[in-house]
Order: sequence, then structure tokens, then C-alpha cells
Amino acid sequence: MTGRGKGSEPVAGGPARHAPVLLAEVIEALAIRPGHRILDGTFGAGGYTSAILDAAPDVTVLALDRDPTAIAGGYDLVAGAGGRLTLVEATFGTLADEATRAGLAPLDGVVLDIGVSSMQLDQAERGFSFRFDGPLDMRMAASGTSAADLVNDASEAELADIIFHYGEERRARAVARAILEARRQAPITSTKKLADVVASVVWAEPGGIHPATRTFQGLRIAVNDELGELVRALHGAEEVLKPGGRLAVVSFHSLEDRIVKQFLQRRSGRAGGGFSRHTPQVDTDQATFTLVHRGVIAPGDAELGINPRARSAKLRVAERTAAPARGLDSGVSALAALPETAKLHKPRQGRPAPDETAGRRGRR
Repeated sequence: MTGRGKGSEPVAGGPARHAPVLLAEVIEALAIRPGHRILDGTFGAGGYTSAILDAAPDVTVLALDRDPTAIAGGYDLVAGAGGRLTLVEATFGTLADEATRAGLAPLDGVVLDIGVSSMQLDQAERGFSFRFDGPLDMRMAASGTSAADLVNDASEAELADIIFHYGEERRARAVARAILEARRQAPITSTKKLADVVASVVWAEPGGIHPATRTFQGLRIAVNDELGELVRALHGAEEVLKPGGRLAVVSFHSLEDRIVKQFLQRRSGRAGGGFSRHTPQVDTDQATFTLVHRGVIAPGDAELGINPRARSAKLRVAERTAAPARGLDSGVSALAALPETAKLHKPRQGRPAPDETAGRRGRR
């Protein structure tokens, strides 16, 4: 979960809505100077963009968001920026093309805040959350395959793959089977209906997350190709950052962070585990990034007290070298793909779904 807004005062009974996560740390990581050109690939409600514009005189920002609602909400900020902010409806995977099209490449900085925003989670009609009963949508953009399309059309094997690999749900096969049984009776079109179906085969742990949490995560990632977009964005940042330019990426779960970590390790000549022994070794003489911090930067206690949604956030920062961009890394791309590079709505034969008994606990 992310919070990409401008922030607000704490609200009684819950956290502040839309608080930009690790804001001070991101601004420090970007090392913004007068005249810098920065790309915010995940505009949201403009929290990072506003802070970047305020960080130094004459800073220019290109902000992207695939969500037309976020774009519409940013018009006032554009109007007040005096020509220093360009806001574009686009996925952050296209950031290199957008920076070039806007005439801002090469860039001094790129910031990415990965995942679904608090605004999207809090709008029942967007269908991201089972906290509200709404249409089963989950699309960050206004077009394309919805979660309802996927749930009602995909094969059992494909659903199991998505829920297991993207949702990290151990009982993925049981969930996929339950979805097929339910949709034979009637299409699954609401978040509540899907959550109830999942809860019928995944039992809640005392004090644990809702049984449908992982399934919703997996479907959302698949619907929006979130990991594929992240891979494209990392390679795009390498392409358009100038020597000394900074890349700051905030991720919120292990799938995202693994991709960011492995990309930066390989591009900085520090690649370790995580790939096959057949993957080509990194040429350290051609490292395209240096790590500004060896590990991750996490939110402090003060931020967590105000915004509990920040608890899983991890910030990684790297600086671009003068080496030429190295092109697509197939090892990193593989981390974003389902087994056998599965495509949505294309049933596969002869391949068992993940075993739901892995790590299975008894009924409760």
C-alpha cells in the first residue's frame, strides 16, 4: 500500500489519509539542486511532486500517473507551479519515452512509489479493497482487463499461478478451484463476493491479515502488470538519468523490492544470489549505478505513528554513472513473469497448479 498524497492532519480513529511515505528521505535521496529536472513516475495526489518543487529554485518536474482521477486532481498544482510542472497520463514504465517527448532528458532524478495508492484503496468504486463492497475492478487506468474479467474468464491453472506467485498465497489452488465453483453459479462481480469465496477456503489466523488479502494482491498485480511496469521503469531510468542523477524507489512488498534490489545490485556490479548460475555475470567495469545506500531505508517510529500504512515501505537509492545504458536484463525481467511467461486468459494444459498444501495449517 502506498500513500502518495500531500498529507493531512491525523484523523481520529485512523491514520492520516494520503500521507506521502518516506517523504523527507526521498527528497534527501534525490539531492535536488537549483535547475534540476526530476521525474515523479507515480504522481498520486502530488505529495512527492509538491515537495520536489519546493526543494530548490527553478526545479522542473515531469509527473506521470496512469490513473485519470489522479491527473484530474493535479490540475491545481500544475496551475500553481508557474510552468515548472508537466503532468501526463501515462504508466511509469514509459518514463523514458515521456521524458524524451517532454524535452527533459537527460534527467537529474527519478522517483517511483510502487503499488496501489491510498486514494485508490479508499474508493469503493475502484474495487481494490474488500473493506468496502464495490465492483470488482482493480484497474489503475480507465481501460483494459478488470479483475472481474480475470476472475470470471481465466482458467483454474492461470488463476492459481497468479494468486500463488503474485499474491504469495499458499492455498492458491484451493482458492482458484473455489472461484471456478462459485462462478459456475453466477459471475463474481463484487469485492465482497470474491472475499467471501476466498474466506471459504483460506482460514484466518488469530490476529492475522484478512484471508482474501493475498488473493486481492495477486489479482491487482496481474490486472495492472505492476511488476512488468516496474522492470520497464527501472530500465527506463537507467536510459534517461544523466551521470550523477539519482534513482529513488519506494516499494511495499517483497516482490517489488526483490526486483529493485536485484536490478540495482546487477547494475552496480554487486550481483549476488537470486539468479540462475546460467545468467550472464555482471561486467563491473560497465556498472551503470552506484548504490547510495547498501541496504534499504525504512520509516521511523514517528512516521509509523502517524501513518501505519508505511510500515512495509522500503526505499532504495542509487546514483547513475557515466557508463552507457545496458539494455534489458532478462534475469530481472524473469522476476516479474509468471511461470512459462503466462498470458492473461490463455489456458495452459498439462501443467499442475501450485500445491495448496504447502505449509498448510489445519482448519479453524
